[in-house]
Amino acid sequence: MVRSTAHITPGAPASTKFIPLNIVSAQSDPVPKTPVAHAPLPMTMAEAQKRGWDELDIVFVTGDAYIDHPSFAMAILGRVLEANGFRVGILAQPNWQHCDAWKTFGRPKLFFAVSAGNMDSMINHYTANKKVRNDDAYSPGGKIGMRPDRATLAYCQRAREAYRGVPIIAGGVEASLRRLAHYDYWSDTVKRSILLNAKPDLVAFGMGESTIVEIARQLQGGATVPDLRRMRGVAYAMGASETPPTGDDVVTLPTFEEVKEDVHAFAEATRIIHNETNPYNARTLVQYHDRQAVVCQPPALPESQDAMDYFYDLPYTRKPHPSYTKPIPAFQVVKDSVTIMRGCFGGCTYCSITTHQGRIIQSRSKASIVREVAKMGDDESFKGTVSDLGGPTANMYEMRCVKPEIEAICRRLSCVHPTVCSLLGTDHSSLIQVMKESRELPGVKKVLIASGVRMDLAQLSPEYIKELTTHHVGGHLKVAPENTDAKTLDIMKRPKLTNFESFAERFREESEKAGKEQYLVPYFISAHPGTDLDAMIALAIFLKQNGYKPEQVQDFIPAPFDIAACMYHTGLDPFTKKPVHVAKFLRDRKVQRALMQFFIPENYFVVRRALIQRGRGDLIGEGCDCLIPSQAPKAAIDARQQAAQKAARKSAQGFDKSGDHVHSTNRTPKNRRSRHGTGERTTGYRPKRKSTRKQNGG
Repeated sequence: MVRSTAHITPGAPASTKFIPLNIVSAQSDPVPKTPVAHAPLPMTMAEAQKRGWDELDIVFVTGDAYIDHPSFAMAILGRVLEANGFRVGILAQPNWQHCDAWKTFGRPKLFFAVSAGNMDSMINHYTANKKVRNDDAYSPGGKIGMRPDRATLAYCQRAREAYRGVPIIAGGVEASLRRLAHYDYWSDTVKRSILLNAKPDLVAFGMGESTIVEIARQLQGGATVPDLRRMRGVAYAMGASETPPTGDDVVTLPTFEEVKEDVHAFAEATRIIHNETNPYNARTLVQYHDRQAVVCQPPALPESQDAMDYFYDLPYTRKPHPSYTKPIPAFQVVKDSVTIMRGCFGGCTYCSITTHQGRIIQSRSKASIVREVAKMGDDESFKGTVSDLGGPTANMYEMRCVKPEIEAICRRLSCVHPTVCSLLGTDHSSLIQVMKESRELPGVKKVLIASGVRMDLAQLSPEYIKELTTHHVGGHLKVAPENTDAKTLDIMKRPKLTNFESFAERFREESEKAGKEQYLVPYFISAHPGTDLDAMIALAIFLKQNGYKPEQVQDFIPAPFDIAACMYHTGLDPFTKKPVHVAKFLRDRKVQRALMQFFIPENYFVVRRALIQRGRGDLIGEGCDCLIPSQAPKAAIDARQQAAQKAARKSAQGFDKSGDHVHSTNRTPKNRRSRHGTGERTTGYRPKRKSTRKQNGG
């Protein structure tokens, strides 16, 4: 099978409409003058007309507010398309109750690009306990309800209603992680591929810059959507009468019907999928859903350093669209940050970063990074502190396999577990140089490292730890030991606890040498597969002995596609097929969370019950090693009484459980007005469908 391997070549014509950019070479002066930022991409037709555009090539639909900053997908993808001569409009958080918003720019010449946003919409909406979140970090003012549940489905349907025949290309985290049959935590079911539910013409999975430009180039050149199926980094659904690809480079997965009914088949499908993630040796995946085949091509090849520089050197305004009047929380977090790399070779079973961004590290050049920091220093509104210089992991910059011929055949899921691979290049010297030059630029007072530091890698470079603690910690440094139990850490593909303890000691020593009072902020996960009550009690003891009182607890959420989600659903390790303990019920998850916060009075009775259940009454009392006192604090008694009164009120009022998902995906109830105030019922996502019967697995 022939597959497109085309990638963006900075400065090379994309089409007859290509507008060459003045991109500075990575080998030139490290602090040249940067290009003046263009106006943000248009969000209305009036803004498009100011650019002289009477029609657009691509309408980018997103569930996030539009922020023209390279930390946000719609910005970087939109700017890359713009730089290659395509006219792009941004349809941010449209009213999904009607298709009117999809007509804002008229009929796009090439396609609708659809994304739920920087997060899966269900994770964006709901906590691990399936409660509605109080805010949405990607919306102005943190307002909730600005996008529907399963946003990709709604957005694709409205695009079809607005302009039939216009290709729909879905992408982003939600579409990428749901491109094959997957476990959905919120419905507790195995769902079909999003290609069959949302019905986009293609899913472009992964980061997507080269992929989306190649799609635009080919469609502009007269290609049809079926012509795009040979590209890397795309997935598509075939018709029942079409014949899927075959050959030595094609692997057929267990069918949707099999993985839905049999947890062993689901585990086997997960094993195969994750063994086919290295773009250098991955094969095409085929999965039947009844008579239809979903085909997933190998991931796109990693971006070169020149391409990475090209993407991040584009003239972003680094601000939200001027139409917004309220602050956007996610922007406040990253507005003064600089991305230096993408990808992660950690392979942690609970994390989607490796799956989405790839396990091969793709880094910007030092010159490109320094240019961006210098531009920030020139901005009068900049306060002088770069809030983060990193990426998914702070210290994987320019690290990869030292033997390309081995990397091309390797199927290892983690380069650092159970031990750091001997062929992994772990030199921190380039990163140290980037850190030094960035903090010495005019207008820059401090450069902080806020991305999580990979402790096992950091300890291979004493110079890096010294540089980090002396110059780049703002009092606290985030690290992620995740757990203390050896068996659980192995399931997570995380280092042993001794790794955290030795790093903590080195951090303390270097901080003392630098004359600074600095602290580690360790992150731990509750209710991860493999974690039982004994493991959580051991973690609570560790926290008590070391004086840690986590104000926030990271509850495990089974995200689609993740290995840990497979473990949660099946109770099996997909690679060994051995049973894995799972805290499946909500009450069990609440107990694990309470044990991590044993010091909170409101958790007293939950913690006490768990300790007695496991025969650990020795941890109840007034001794210095005890987790909780023998007598319940008044605050604990008050909290229990309040909870009982609240439950009684709900029972008396007839609590309606139908409101689990507050964002209607089909229609607005008659007694509730829609978000946009119309209160009108809609015809659903498939208004011309003959049957309203819900399809199996939908």
